[in-house]
Amino acid sequence: MPVLKINALQHDIDLPEDTPLLWVLRDELGLLGTRYGCGAALCGCCTVHADGKALRSCVATLADVAGAEITTIEGLGTPDAPHPVQSAWLEIDVAQCGYCQSGQMMQAAALLQEIPRPSDEDIDAAMSGNLCRCGTYNRVRAAIHRAAELI
Repeated sequence: MPVLKINALQHDIDLPEDTPLLWVLRDELGLLGTRYGCGAALCGCCTVHADGKALRSCVATLADVAGAEITTIEGLGTPDAPHPVQSAWLEIDVAQCGYCQSGQMMQAAALLQEIPRPSDEDIDAAMSGNLCRCGTYNRVRAAIHRAAELI
């Protein structure tokens, strides 16, 4: 039985190793902040962190993440101590419908962990796999710059 560390908590997962991580998060653990978008790692809605790196949970299996520390949007920050990306998202008022925003924020947090002061080009490259049907890309970029200032 795989044991996963998700948002700093240990979970015994009694599912086949080829089960997508997204289904474990949503269906088994009730962590609904990570969203299903395309199921093919093309849209970024399901982005989480595995050992601090952005990962598309719709195609990552339990076997793929064995031994990794997983962080979802629920574990990125708390209401009392939000992550700088979450604070910037609210300050800039990024979300419209909000469906893709948890994946956008997780990708942005991974970017800022790797490049603390990203250029527009860095942001565009890192965020190019995260789609937003509402087209909030300019606000996403502005929020990432603001989060960099807050860190």
